[in-house]
Amino acid sequence: MSKEEVVPAVLEGPPLVVRDDYRSILDVFDVACRQYAKRPAFSCMGATLRFDELWQLADRFARWVVEHSGMAPGERLAVVLPNLLQYPVVVFGALRAGLVVVNTNPLYTADEMRHQFEDAGVSGVVIFAHMLDTLEKVREYVAIEHVIVTEVGDLHPLPARLKYNLGARWVTRQAPRRHPAGALALRDALHKGRGTTPVERGGSGDDVAILQYTGGTTGTPKGAMLSHANLVANMLQTGEVLGSAVKRGEETIIAPLPVYHIYTFTVNCMFGLESGCHSVFIANPRDLDGFVKTLAKQPFTAFIGLNTLFAALVQREDFKRLDFSALHLSVSGGMALNAATAERWERVTGSAVLEGYGMTETAPVVCVNPPGALQLGSIGRPVAGTRLCVMDEQGRQLDLDTPGELCIDGPQVMQGYWQQEDDGLVDGWVHSGDIAVLQRDGYVRIVDRKKDMIVTSGFNVYPNEVEEVLMHHEAVYDAAVVGVPDENCGERVVAFIVAQRGATADAAALKSWCHEQLAGYKVPRRFEFRDKLPRSNVGKVLRRALRDEISSEK
Repeated sequence: MSKEEVVPAVLEGPPLVVRDDYRSILDVFDVACRQYAKRPAFSCMGATLRFDELWQLADRFARWVVEHSGMAPGERLAVVLPNLLQYPVVVFGALRAGLVVVNTNPLYTADEMRHQFEDAGVSGVVIFAHMLDTLEKVREYVAIEHVIVTEVGDLHPLPARLKYNLGARWVTRQAPRRHPAGALALRDALHKGRGTTPVERGGSGDDVAILQYTGGTTGTPKGAMLSHANLVANMLQTGEVLGSAVKRGEETIIAPLPVYHIYTFTVNCMFGLESGCHSVFIANPRDLDGFVKTLAKQPFTAFIGLNTLFAALVQREDFKRLDFSALHLSVSGGMALNAATAERWERVTGSAVLEGYGMTETAPVVCVNPPGALQLGSIGRPVAGTRLCVMDEQGRQLDLDTPGELCIDGPQVMQGYWQQEDDGLVDGWVHSGDIAVLQRDGYVRIVDRKKDMIVTSGFNVYPNEVEEVLMHHEAVYDAAVVGVPDENCGERVVAFIVAQRGATADAAALKSWCHEQLAGYKVPRRFEFRDKLPRSNVGKVLRRALRDEISSEK
């Protein structure tokens, strides 16, 4: 196709309405904590922090940083915490002290943690006690001046604090009985940070607030530099879409996804906080028994999840018996939402799932299905202030309804990658690696990941399309499709299947099912049956691991 034949198109969201009083994340935090002072802000494992209590604890942590740690503005603090009340206290306190937060997955291996700490040049780390063994291996190679340790019940009142902390040390033995030499307990830091005047330091505008590492499943992780302005803009963009469905100061949001993931941080710790919502952290969402028991005790009006979690919950009889009468907002992100899963969720809960789309590099929200205007199978419309286009392999912009790589521009786009020659931006556009179609009705549809596209006998096969068909078969609970090398056709299509509980999935039946709905070249040539599929910490299927598994058989 020549340049003359290409009709480029850009899809734009509505203008973004900015707020002059929100120059930084701290402005948002301060306003919310004053406005909703006596309302619950965050809960976890039966304990709750009100907005005024959260503000006070964050200020104490900031004071410890400023007056006792010696850490200067701009230094990096790694935060290695699961979904606990300590997370917002530490993060907002660190930002108030002018530090840059390095969100770190607490499930990282020592090698993964070491790479991140070395690359970010962290001066200090706040870490969950259960992960201390991993940190000690890292400290053999990385000099970390400040180590602050927190235990599971540190922000619970007595006697719950003793029950949780002593139980983790002496009963389950998940936490060490002693902290490493030179480490400081978070409770001690908060005690030292007591004061009568608020800490004045912070950052704003283009100052980097968070280093959010990405790319861990596809290559060496890189730190996306997200500024105060990026995160505030994305909070406002999210609010302009979801604001009509959210009653300020009244909602209770279930937050099971990792809070160190930018999706949960922006939705719960930014948008939810600014809206006066009560966010309920689920400390261990993989414990579905405990998860459902929490839901039974805690009335909720909104649920933030992803496809894997929705699919797992709707299979459970105890979940189906819950009271969903107050649930009016279900939002999916982090990975593609399967239509079959969305339909099952709505049948069980009565709440339609609004699918959105984002990237770490965009803080993260790019598109959302508006409440009341849901288009199942799409990722919605671009949020306010956002421009989208699709490009071909030569970097040429394509027309509407034409598949190409989705590219994003807007105020939420990162400042670039930390200490990388390639900042990840091309003429201001961030390239997503996702193949998308910009529809004429203003909605966007993801076809597939660029790197996951299968080419068989010269034809393009998008795994999501095949998975969608498989997931609608009554015997299929979960499915993943990959391409593996084939000397005759380039790549052949292989499907990995997890059967529904009590059902028998048959390869011949599934192949026949696919032939009814797909062109022949898209039908999997091979079916592999598994008890579960490998997934990342946020629930994305690790297709590379499945490809490697097949390749290793040769």
